[in-house]
Amino acid sequence: MTQAIPAAIPVGTLVVIGTPIGNLGDMASRGVEVLESVDVLCCEDKRRTGVLLGHIGVRVPKLLVANEFTEAGLVDEVLSRLGRGQRIGLVSDAGMPTVSDPGRHLVSAVHDAGFSVTAAPGPTAVTTALAVSGMRSDRFVFEGFLPRKGSSRKKRLRDIAASTVTTVVYEAPHRLRRTLKDLADICGGDRIVVVVKELTKRYEEVLKVPLSESVRYFETVEPRGEFVLVIDGGSDEAPPVEDDVIVGLIKDATQNGTSVSDSVRLVASELGVGRRRVYKLALESGVGRS
Repeated sequence: MTQAIPAAIPVGTLVVIGTPIGNLGDMASRGVEVLESVDVLCCEDKRRTGVLLGHIGVRVPKLLVANEFTEAGLVDEVLSRLGRGQRIGLVSDAGMPTVSDPGRHLVSAVHDAGFSVTAAPGPTAVTTALAVSGMRSDRFVFEGFLPRKGSSRKKRLRDIAASTVTTVVYEAPHRLRRTLKDLADICGGDRIVVVVKELTKRYEEVLKVPLSESVRYFETVEPRGEFVLVIDGGSDEAPPVEDDVIVGLIKDATQNGTSVSDSVRLVASELGVGRRRVYKLALESGVGRS
């Protein structure tokens, strides 16, 4: 069971520590105290973490790199150190570890081994972007980074278009233009998006516009920095499904080896449209022909 952190961290405890998402001045004083008390600090990047530690004047005895490539290989060492009574901290480059960042596997392994896990919380880009967006936040969906290509990307985009609650998405600068265009195509250009750039940093920007306008804006402005997209939810009344959307889904399904009849059934169920219409479109598009 996760325990609340006392004044002094118990031995054999993993502490998940939130770090600033941009401005280093946002480091919480309690987080500094925790960093001062750990025996080992698991971090995503030693250089980035070293900059933070230098800024707050803390020296940690040992740093271990826990990124997407090395995290699984650290489990045995972390558990061994906890078993010897060491206190271990876990940070990512920015924000809360495990939130679209490494750390989840370590935390899960520590739980499974029966050691304590607690947190010294800090800011996250998800809730910070929601706060400055002005969008509805009583309910929202966090999508993290979208798949880069393929049917999984198409499905996630369709889920966003169909959602009636606010959606938060992270995006890298070199993929921003494509993602905004894909969102405009599937959600409609009138759907409102808040594009948040470089939260809490010197060049922070918050742009609240229809998706179509965001596409035009970034055609003339080079995307630089880290981005969070906050996308307004759609209407509770489902829009009519276009024929080309149905045909595209049938083709995706059959290309993955699903039979035409099963593809028709799955697509009709997913989109909430009649099977007769889906089957007719399959035949007309050539998918149902031998």
